[in-house]
Amino acid sequence: MTPTLLSSPLQGFTDFRFRNALHKYFGGIDTYYAPYIRLDGKLIIKNSYQLDLQLENNNTLELIPQVMTNDADEFLFVVKYIQELGYKELNWNLGCPYPMVTKRGMGSGLICQPTKIDHILERAHSETDVVVSMKMRMGYENPEEILDVFPILDKYPLKNIAIHARIGKQLYNGGVNLEAFQRCTENTKHKLYYNGDITSVAKYREMQERFPNIDHFMIGRGLIADPFLPSMIKNNTIEYPKDRWQIFSEFHDTIYQEYDAALSGPTPIRMKMLGFWGYFSNSFSDPQKTFKKIKKAQSPRAYQEAVKEILKKEK
Repeated sequence: MTPTLLSSPLQGFTDFRFRNALHKYFGGIDTYYAPYIRLDGKLIIKNSYQLDLQLENNNTLELIPQVMTNDADEFLFVVKYIQELGYKELNWNLGCPYPMVTKRGMGSGLICQPTKIDHILERAHSETDVVVSMKMRMGYENPEEILDVFPILDKYPLKNIAIHARIGKQLYNGGVNLEAFQRCTENTKHKLYYNGDITSVAKYREMQERFPNIDHFMIGRGLIADPFLPSMIKNNTIEYPKDRWQIFSEFHDTIYQEYDAALSGPTPIRMKMLGFWGYFSNSFSDPQKTFKKIKKAQSPRAYQEAVKEILKKEK
């Protein structure tokens, strides 16, 4: 069975520049999710969100917009905006684990409020014709929270629920809770997608074996760390292509040039690429040394030299 693979959105990383380059050089992802739109009480869509969702910036791939809110009016405002652009589906983020979000009752901090979730979904389904899908954790404090929400979710024709098999307060620490995810599969009528710690072909196979009824798998951090992963899963192989580092080099140069053109000055591009290398370095033979070398490069020229040296070592 060939799985359907989805790119889980990561704020600050998986924007259209990254998605397009990933799609061009590696493939393997069937559907991409855009990083969430957040309004913070003002019914205005920021320029960065607009740019990220523009159809001309996403014309080679399938993209689903995402919203993070705990307010029905905000939800409906975003529905109207994405529908005007031509999108038919909106994904609702109840998964973000970061305290600055959860303390405000959003992301995974909203899972413990079934009544509020019900109110927003009721308005979305009675006042619009948008297709709603969900991206969730299993709770914020404990993995039973989601079980109290399922009866509410089962009232609505949701397209799917993608579940990251952790709770919010874990952030990305500790392991995934597969027993709790199993309970999720037994307690809802909705189609579930699995998300969490798919960082290798072996890990994917383990999850597929553990949950034979799941055929949609979402990859987040593992995709940035190893962009070859989706196509290797699809091709059922653990072998990298012979020109692995050449492909990675072209991909890297593409995103570097794109971000360099979009950001102003050497510091923002350095910080941007440093963020990516926090993930990229995990696929190199000496992750710590690799990241250290990038970190030490203080100028664009030093950075380019460091990248050249790192790749030369791997080839």
